[in-house]
Amino acid sequence: MTHPAAADHGRALAAAARSGDRRALGRLLTEIEGRSAAARAALGELYPLAGGAHLVGITGPPGAGKSTLVTSLVAAARAQGRTVAVLAIDPSSPITGGAILGDRVRMQQHAADDGVFIRSMATRGHAGGLAVATVDAASVLDACGFGLVLIETVGTGQGEVDVASLADTTVVVQAPEMGDEVQALKAGLLEVADIVAVTKADRPGADQAAASLRAMLTVGAQHDRAAGDRPRPRRPEVLLVSAIAGTGVVELLAAIDRRAPSTDDAAPDRRDAAYVRAETQLVGLVMERVRDRLASPAARARLAEAVRAVAAHEADPYIAADGLLATFVDDAP
Repeated sequence: MTHPAAADHGRALAAAARSGDRRALGRLLTEIEGRSAAARAALGELYPLAGGAHLVGITGPPGAGKSTLVTSLVAAARAQGRTVAVLAIDPSSPITGGAILGDRVRMQQHAADDGVFIRSMATRGHAGGLAVATVDAASVLDACGFGLVLIETVGTGQGEVDVASLADTTVVVQAPEMGDEVQALKAGLLEVADIVAVTKADRPGADQAAASLRAMLTVGAQHDRAAGDRPRPRRPEVLLVSAIAGTGVVELLAAIDRRAPSTDDAAPDRRDAAYVRAETQLVGLVMERVRDRLASPAARARLAEAVRAVAAHEADPYIAADGLLATFVDDAP
């Protein structure tokens, strides 16, 4: 049950964030990451107002230049007078659990721009390159009027496909160094790409890397149901970009805009993306609730007994797991 004071605090933060108070927005996202009662109340106010932003996932191997590219995309969008929010998903500190790389380190040129909001979020051990609260944070930024929300994954290289179940458009960033194309293929990154951006295009070999990627991305089925069953494009567009030289960024932003969801709520692309995003959110919340209940003293005692029985081969592990899940359902409020 939500405490009235916490609920009032959450609703007040939501109202202030909606009015343009960036400090309130920052505090609200902290509550979101903490999964607090105030966050739940705030989401109750803001979630019905979300659904209009273009959520763009930026993923790729470490060292591909994702952060530099995001900085350039923000600058290009701001030059067009658009508001932009960035969720930069970073590794967790083993000491504090917070993001190792903070938004103060990133994108300094946009720090004083009221049309840009940048937030670093720690993965807190969550696999797939995304923080647990990323979906909620994106919904908050959407409801607060940011038309473009860029979600940059942590860059672990081999598990970065989760972002495709959250984003409307997924940009896979590749560098022209030898072997990166093969690594992307092994990681499954190319399967979730709407756009492939070959960065550092000013370096030798960039054209060849782009040609290799285009050759890999042969025409497949009309809808490749990768990444949460959301229809993927037939052939992702491969673009050469140099954030340092300032070339290709505007073209990349235009390609992203071409893949923005339709404003028609009944349009298939919008329905599909919204459905997958909602499924991801609900499954994540259910798993989170199960973990929370498993941490309670009563559940830990039941778990310990089940572990003992399975270890002694007195119980089938599948039956024991079903029994534990049944107790969670029975104990549900």
